[in-house]
Amino acid sequence: MNIIVDDLSGPEVAALLEEHLRGMAADTPPESVHALDLERLKRPEITFWSAWEGRELLGCGALKDLGGGHGELKSMRTAAAHLRKGVAARILAHIAAEARRRGFERLSLETGSPDSFIPARKLYEKFGFDYCGPFADYKEDPYSVYMTMTL
Repeated sequence: MNIIVDDLSGPEVAALLEEHLRGMAADTPPESVHALDLERLKRPEITFWSAWEGRELLGCGALKDLGGGHGELKSMRTAAAHLRKGVAARILAHIAAEARRRGFERLSLETGSPDSFIPARKLYEKFGFDYCGPFADYKEDPYSVYMTMTL
């Protein structure tokens, strides 16, 4: 697996991000979807990575610099054909290592509360994330779960 910083210009990445947004909308009301679209992922405080095997896109993830040594994990998604193959774990390990390299002290995330998000929450728990309250600009939301870990 080759994980690269991605400029978000490829059609494969655009399609995976569209799948990600559709997936969020399937289980979550619009006002509770916090996934970023393609344009918002291009902001300077966000670094986006894609994972490839040859020319096949396996998944993606991003790191948002919240300032003050705090980073946020964003846009974690595994392509449907590669679920349960360890793709998300490899991307998450890569992003956490990069956050440490950048001197971040904390890495946080927002994910969904519906049952369809259980596999994601279990992965984050395995990596050492603990449940917490809202951070940054988030508010309490019955469709959101907040997690954080010290780096």
